[in-house]
Amino acid sequence: MRCEVCGRKIHGEPHRVIIEGAKLIVCGGCAKLGTVCWEESKPETTALKPKARRLPLKVQSKKPPKITVGTTLELVENFDVKVRQAREKLGLSHEELGKKISEKVSVLKKIETGKMTPDNKLAAKLEHELKVKLLVPASEGKISQTRIPKPASHKLTLGDLIQLSKKKMEEKK
Repeated sequence: MRCEVCGRKIHGEPHRVIIEGAKLIVCGGCAKLGTVCWEESKPETTALKPKARRLPLKVQSKKPPKITVGTTLELVENFDVKVRQAREKLGLSHEELGKKISEKVSVLKKIETGKMTPDNKLAAKLEHELKVKLLVPASEGKISQTRIPKPASHKLTLGDLIQLSKKKMEEKK
């Protein structure tokens, strides 16, 4: 058997010591480095001792948020203005708001300038902290229908436009 500290062969009885929190089997010389306080446990027979009954641990887990099927949310059109006005009304700086909702300052600035649109999770955080309404249920009738103009007796084609521009160029000369 070898010492777990110095690696030398242990002659005689090994010492079981605790050195800096680690339980080690060491030689007599290295035993001085720690405290001798633990004994090797002897195997017990299971026939004499009844088995301890293990009770299942009750783990409290966060319940997933209730999701209503078929309901989609979308951002209001002027979300950038609403976020900026609400933040200024509460007297918060970008840094303070960022700390409160665990978000980077650069992201908040991009949202307020309209360079970035927040996802639903971030929009919900902003709604809660700033007490504004940013997410609204998506309306199905919001798809704009483009009207197809009635056919005129004569429509201009690309070729017609090119010819017109050539005529204008010739007239200027």
